[in-house]
Amino acid sequence: MTATPDQPHGASDDDELVLSPSEAAAHNSAMRISGAATGERSTRKALASIVLGFELIIVVLIGLTIFGLGITDPRWLGLVIGGVLALLCVVSLATIRFGEVGIRLGWVTHALMLATAFILPAALFVGGIFTALWVYCIVRGGKIDEQNAALRAQQD
Repeated sequence: MTATPDQPHGASDDDELVLSPSEAAAHNSAMRISGAATGERSTRKALASIVLGFELIIVVLIGLTIFGLGITDPRWLGLVIGGVLALLCVVSLATIRFGEVGIRLGWVTHALMLATAFILPAALFVGGIFTALWVYCIVRGGKIDEQNAALRAQQD
């Protein structure tokens, strides 16, 4: 394996990125959810599905925290809040491959998650982090998709 001047030491033309089994499974799942099986490969949708998947765990934990602390009256309302947000995440994930429906539902999910800060102020911190991550993934994923489309147009 010989390195050329523009390659780092130890790298060659035949080096390829090798994913671990768990990384490959996560990549394949994100691509399937984002619609790659239909021929459309959208980095924006793949990143959005990853964020929504992690957010699903967080909204359930927010609901359990509201319930556990007994902040709402009746107490079980915390479970309902977490359940509704979790259901919205699942529906967003299920519809993300169909045009912009899943992305729009993702925005609604983030707005509602931020609204839980009126009940549980600590949710503003977590919601803010996930909303910032969501915005970054949507914007950056869109730019990557535009660059990929330009490259495909040049190749054709």
